[in-house]
Amino acid sequence: MKKILITGGAGFIGSHLSERLLNEGNHILCLDNYFTGAKQNVVPLMDNPYFELVRHDITHPYYAEVDEIYNLACPASPIHYQYNAIKTIKTSVMGAINMLGLAKRVKAKILQASTSEVYGDPQVHPQPESYWGHVNPIGLRSCYDEGKRCAETLFMDYHNQNDVAIKIIRIFNTYGPNMNPSDGRVVSNFIVQALKGQDITIYGDGKQTRSFQYVDDLVEGMIRMMNSEKTFLGPVNLGNPNEFTMLELASKIIELTGSTSQIKHMPLPQDDPKQRQPDISLAKEKLDGWEPNTQLEEGLKKTIAYFKKVI
Repeated sequence: MKKILITGGAGFIGSHLSERLLNEGNHILCLDNYFTGAKQNVVPLMDNPYFELVRHDITHPYYAEVDEIYNLACPASPIHYQYNAIKTIKTSVMGAINMLGLAKRVKAKILQASTSEVYGDPQVHPQPESYWGHVNPIGLRSCYDEGKRCAETLFMDYHNQNDVAIKIIRIFNTYGPNMNPSDGRVVSNFIVQALKGQDITIYGDGKQTRSFQYVDDLVEGMIRMMNSEKTFLGPVNLGNPNEFTMLELASKIIELTGSTSQIKHMPLPQDDPKQRQPDISLAKEKLDGWEPNTQLEEGLKKTIAYFKKVI
């Protein structure tokens, strides 16, 4: 039994990771300050004696004896990470320093949940890990983009200078049960609007594309990355390379919900990327042939069923 610390463990992705690792027979120490995470996401796990839930903000140091750390803590949707931009970048940077310091002290392996946002509004398509990105360092999204880029730097520096065992993943758009209905992300927005019969708001002309990954596929990739060969540090893209326009996504959700919603166009936000698609060839090579198994319609049906229960 490994003792595994998951920061942001009560969040959307963290709760799924906590459940999976707990079911595999590990002792889970789940940290969350509940800014975007929710205790209700992990209530089903709390009867297990090997699940511990701690309210903690990783901008402050934390001390525990653990074998592995998954560092997921950070608001990930524009509404939430722009709400307090300074706090967002502190979570990415100071949180990384605190968790890397813990990993160094207890000789734990640590995985950083980075993001496709490090590529910014990409000029290369699809995006390989070798692409350095096209990011506005003073834009509305930079508290998140640059915070995550700096965290990757810190991870590499702690590895090179202090021999900390690190892993870095870059997560592309992910969806599924336990998403916050008000997080402002495109999948949750469209589903909630469709279920309520409201206009579905599309920013810009709707021809911008995203690649949508179901959460179970991401969790599988994260665990494979943590258990990958010692010399493979990443970064590695984890995402679904199947690309859809916003108009295609909206139409599919209207179809699956049987909604009468109409599409309403709104102005495009600053620095909103026009294309986002992962090159996952490195993940296939290094993570035992990992690739997403859940395609969009199947994943949307599961996610819609979840939202029907919570709204």
